[in-house]
Amino acid sequence: MGFFHGKTSKETSRLKKLLKLALSRLAIIRRPHLARSSICRSDVGQLLSLGHFHRAFLRAEQVIEEDNMLQAFDIIELHCNRLIEHAKQLDKPRECREDTMEAAAGIMFAARWCGELPELLLARSILEGKFGSDFAATAKEGTGIVDPMLVWKLSGDKTNMKLKKKITKEIATENNILVDFSELLEAIEQDDMDCGPYC
Repeated sequence: MGFFHGKTSKETSRLKKLLKLALSRLAIIRRPHLARSSICRSDVGQLLSLGHFHRAFLRAEQVIEEDNMLQAFDIIELHCNRLIEHAKQLDKPRECREDTMEAAAGIMFAARWCGELPELLLARSILEGKFGSDFAATAKEGTGIVDPMLVWKLSGDKTNMKLKKKITKEIATENNILVDFSELLEAIEQDDMDCGPYC
């Protein structure tokens, strides 16, 4: 299980290197997500100003998706830094503080959702060797000690009507566009009825 001091120290050193690589990659992969979020927000504003409410709502899903990923990256960055800073604790997993265990669980969960960060998959297998298969199984499912905000940002429902309304309203306000949201929701419902299952 990796509790022997010599083996664990070597694995911990490898884990730190992987997490540092992930942090370097995070700085790079944030840029396209920021750009896409900005473009999507601009599109929503333009669609609202043209009265294309249904399309604006659909585009709002992409805004939510990009913003969620950026916020997930922030949490992953915190988890990586915490594990790097408290790496010595990982040599004795049973004595780890709760915040270190939460960081480990968060990295194990995120590995499944972040193909742009391949280092996390390798880090996950090292962490599984340290914390055991039961801990790993719970972490991979996003339950137990995993940060619920990270779980929601990576796997939550981007089509949630309440959230789309909130984002659309926010973008309308930023662009000084007056939108009657009761009228907007009626128009969207009507569009959905008009195009049936082919929307």
